[in-house]
Amino acid sequence: MAHPVRTIVAALAMLLLAACSGVAEDDAKTKGPVVLAAASLQDALEDAAATWTARGHLRPVLSFAATSALARQIEAGAPADLFISADEKWMDGVESKGLLRGGSRADFLANSLVLIAPADSDTELTIAPGFALAQKLGSGHLAVADPDAVPAGRYARQALTRLGAWSPVEGKLARAENVRVALALVARGEAPLGIVYATDAKAEPKVRIVGQFPADSHLPITYPLAVLGTSNHADTDDFRAYLVSEDGMAIFRNYGFEAPGLK
Repeated sequence: MAHPVRTIVAALAMLLLAACSGVAEDDAKTKGPVVLAAASLQDALEDAAATWTARGHLRPVLSFAATSALARQIEAGAPADLFISADEKWMDGVESKGLLRGGSRADFLANSLVLIAPADSDTELTIAPGFALAQKLGSGHLAVADPDAVPAGRYARQALTRLGAWSPVEGKLARAENVRVALALVARGEAPLGIVYATDAKAEPKVRIVGQFPADSHLPITYPLAVLGTSNHADTDDFRAYLVSEDGMAIFRNYGFEAPGLK
């Protein structure tokens, strides 16, 4: 004979699962595909999503964070349809675990790395081998996305190492959780200098570009995108196709991104 309390609990659990399923189905009918994207894509991707929505499609649900955090969310089973990474490494990790839809991965965008200062700063510095970055910082800190986890920080470390400037500044880093946080530190004047993507600097009027790092000082800054294997939203493939189309790419170029292979 079934225990009456257990029977009630089981029934309630079934009702809850049914309710959650209903909510998920309703969301799929009223919201567009869920996109997990690197923080540096926020302005451009929001613009692209708005243009897509204005054409009569469901508005995509956009979530921005450091690529490392997004990859870990995907690996933990977070429901999403499309992943846009700020580097190949984290996309490789997700792919190696069989979490991407086969054949959907493609190199999407390219970016550059720049040194920035507050807009009202008069700091001048030529980026070259052995340049005096540590001296320019003085007692201040260099704002940079965490080099141990975030692609922008890894590129910064590669560039500074190649130019012989890493060791003197390693103890002067203001490590940020993503590149947009590093940008904000400089914009607010909390750090005298920072390293971010060129597109981030372009989007923030409170900073100015001091110099651009040579393309050969770091690995190519490439943004791959891919459909996740668990995606079942009807609009996922169409939205992906729109992003890589000429219309979609025109929006990203307006924000300073380039097509891969142009650098």
